[in-house]
Amino acid sequence: MKKRDFLKTSLTAASTAFIPKSVMALIKKGDKLRTAHIGVGGMGAADLASIASHPDSVVVGLCDVDANAIAKASASYPKAKAFKDYRVMLKEMINEIDAVVVSTPDHTHAPASILAMEMNKPVYCQKPLAHHVSEVRAMRKIAKEKNLVTQMGIQVHSFYDYKLATLLIQSGIVGKISRVRAWSPKNWGYDGPEPKGIDPIPFNLDWNLWLGTAEERSYKNKVFHPGNWRKLVDFGCGTLGDMGVHIFDTPYNALNLDVPNTIKNNCRKPNGFGYPENNTVIYTFPGTEYTTQNFEWVWHDGKGAPKSNKELKLPNKEKLPLQGAMFIGEKGRLLLPHFMEPPRLIVEGKYKDIDIKKYDPDGKLGVTVNNYERDAPKHYHEFVDACLGRDRASAPFSYASRLTETILLGVIAGRFPNKTLHWDSQKAIFKESEANHFLSGKNRDF
Repeated sequence: MKKRDFLKTSLTAASTAFIPKSVMALIKKGDKLRTAHIGVGGMGAADLASIASHPDSVVVGLCDVDANAIAKASASYPKAKAFKDYRVMLKEMINEIDAVVVSTPDHTHAPASILAMEMNKPVYCQKPLAHHVSEVRAMRKIAKEKNLVTQMGIQVHSFYDYKLATLLIQSGIVGKISRVRAWSPKNWGYDGPEPKGIDPIPFNLDWNLWLGTAEERSYKNKVFHPGNWRKLVDFGCGTLGDMGVHIFDTPYNALNLDVPNTIKNNCRKPNGFGYPENNTVIYTFPGTEYTTQNFEWVWHDGKGAPKSNKELKLPNKEKLPLQGAMFIGEKGRLLLPHFMEPPRLIVEGKYKDIDIKKYDPDGKLGVTVNNYERDAPKHYHEFVDACLGRDRASAPFSYASRLTETILLGVIAGRFPNKTLHWDSQKAIFKESEANHFLSGKNRDF
């Protein structure tokens, strides 16, 4: 199926009156949730293990374009059927699958997720939700129209420290927020020339299926698969689309933000192949009850990020956490390191103790001592429980689509260095018409 057909089908879904039964109508009480996994190498292997660790889930389908990844996953789940083409798996196992987990490179998130949702399957999709804004909106539309359980893979969304920061900000601990500064020194960019030549395709890799709907190109060793695709404009979303989603999530959620009004990316000129290695993205948003009217968001990434700024100065001449976010409020600042560290309150240049019981008197946020092995599966288990009617997903596509759209608008702004772009959320277009070309991608039959 063509990529444009995926999007056309989902965008027209709202015009139909048919709303299928939820997954709960298909699962009898006491049954386990049968999951199929698209992408089982790298992060996909972690997703697979976390979903499977839920006592009421069972892995029935495995799919990957890399035979080595399939072999490793199959060794752990020998009863699951194995495939290399997700379209074949979903078609052949439509009556054997209750939910689908998508853990592929970014450019395949939407095609795989939309096909699964068209088959009325709940979807857990890794971040960022999609590669293009048009895809994000299509995914949100079909999930809503079909009333499906969905979850984006932002695991820290379910961690204690992030839930605490949200509670503190919404309780007014530093007053209304005028600005958020967020940063990551990771470099998922590439400023060099496009590699030349062709390398033999590894025997274990189906290159055509890896490309999927993306434009056809020759294989180059160590350029695309297994890990460097995040750096490349046709497949990933750069550092902003990787770490930005995690680090944006808590401030975005805490401040109840919508999509931005304006976006500006200070970076090098586009080279058409790799993302800039250093980006400073400035967003302005409509004000909310938790922000000042003129609210701004500043993101820094790449080597040396963030640049020195008085709003980021810490007491006692301490160094900033390697990654994190700073809320700048009317009554002080709240530092949220990324990750596994609690938020820290700064007032008049000094750290102040936080009386957590004042903000969470009933202990609803749960255990306060960090333990990654214990907490890492929470977000996944929440999805399984939501599919089984026991819980609600905290990062459904209705939320994740707005967060991802915000991220992707910053990525697009990198195509127009140092230029302010104006976004019309209602019409889903830029005022600057030349930027609208990048809201959707090229399509390829495969």
